[in-house]
Amino acid sequence: MNFLSFEFFSVVLFFLSFYGLITGKNVIKSIVAIGLMEMAVVMFIVSIGFKDGMKAPIGQNQVYVADPLPQALVITAIIIGITVTAVNLTMLISLYRQYKTTDWDTVKEKNRE
Repeated sequence: MNFLSFEFFSVVLFFLSFYGLITGKNVIKSIVAIGLMEMAVVMFIVSIGFKDGMKAPIGQNQVYVADPLPQALVITAIIIGITVTAVNLTMLISLYRQYKTTDWDTVKEKNRE
């Protein structure tokens, strides 16, 4: 399969998730959109870090080996994504306990009072 299609799909997924984040009226949908944006970034980094015919850089005497830097960035991005999701869910629980809703507009109205 052509990896250019993965790059294109990851960019499209990122911007669709960004649109969902901007237009979403529910906190849970916003958290899901943020998670999808993070996975789109991971997919983009993986798709640009590997091309057909590349070998692992360990123990290879060949010139055409995969660069290990994108792999390290992907591991870091996954850990950061898990942490961001955990913090978002913690803030969601606190928001729901205080306002008894997950709707952004209702929270704004209750906060003005």
